[in-house]
Amino acid sequence: MYQLEQPIYFYILFAIPVIVVVFLLLLVWKRKVQKRFVDKELLKKLSPNRSLFKSVLKVLLLCLAVACLSFALVNPKIGTKLETVKREGVDIVFALDVSKSMLAEDIAPNRLEKAKQLIIQVINGLAGDRIGIIGYAGSAFPQVPITSDFSSAKLFLNGMNTDMVSSQGTAITQAIEMAQTFYDDEEQTNRVLFIISDGEDHEGNVSEYAEEAAEKGIRIFTIGVGTLEGGPIPIKENGVLQYYKRDQNNEQVITRLSEETLKEIANTANGDYIDGTNTKVVVDQVKAILNGMDKKEFEAKQFTDFKDQFQWFLAGALFLLVLDVFLLERQTAWLKKLNLFNEREKQ
Repeated sequence: MYQLEQPIYFYILFAIPVIVVVFLLLLVWKRKVQKRFVDKELLKKLSPNRSLFKSVLKVLLLCLAVACLSFALVNPKIGTKLETVKREGVDIVFALDVSKSMLAEDIAPNRLEKAKQLIIQVINGLAGDRIGIIGYAGSAFPQVPITSDFSSAKLFLNGMNTDMVSSQGTAITQAIEMAQTFYDDEEQTNRVLFIISDGEDHEGNVSEYAEEAAEKGIRIFTIGVGTLEGGPIPIKENGVLQYYKRDQNNEQVITRLSEETLKEIANTANGDYIDGTNTKVVVDQVKAILNGMDKKEFEAKQFTDFKDQFQWFLAGALFLLVLDVFLLERQTAWLKKLNLFNEREKQ
């Protein structure tokens, strides 16, 4: 198990292709200048030990030093001690609506991104709980099984988009049905399902599925994202607006938040409806809901002792830089024998 303390410093690696390009441009420029002012045979006599291989080697060492420096600043940490720890929490499943209507920008930046932000902020406030994530549109699909690894869950969450499901619609019923298979601990008395959606275009008898989930001890809370006034659905390509979605009559589709549907689901499954407009209010409400539930104690194995590894990369970077400084660009005897890059002087 490992951790990256400051992954932002990986951006330093972009300096490597810059160094290579500058070196190649400098090499081309030198060749042009030499051809213009110095005869090729005369240049060989004036600098018989000039080595292209040594120049390439020095640039390679510099690039490796930059890579080592980048990893040193990132400071990877390796887990050295695996312990079994006891945690108390609730099993929580998030069902995220990824239908096209979630692209509407009536709530900034759009409904889908707002929903992701809400889930991430809720996860950040969790402690000993376990979470799972389901995505759904015309059909439902499991994105993250029940886990206590919040970092991985957030990583998969950020990758969710409206292109993950080809069939459109809002199959809330399938999401509720799939959520029932996520709770793998029969002794867990408190099971929570948060449905984050605009509630539009739902299919099937939602109340029936919500009631069935309630009978299995699952409480459903719905979080509505969007506005009652609604907005058009932008279709973008590479971030550029192409057009707004239209119906069969070529009229612009306006998608609106369906609070009644979401409230009906929550009320049927002993939950509550939460307005997703204000992130802080949502997080506070969710926190209050979870704090009012009985926590189940369970054991989990995790690394508890992480040791810094930056010193190895820093030492490597310093060694390579020192080696680059003392490495001369002229040929050595054994390199002449190898005749790399066809550098041997023609007789």
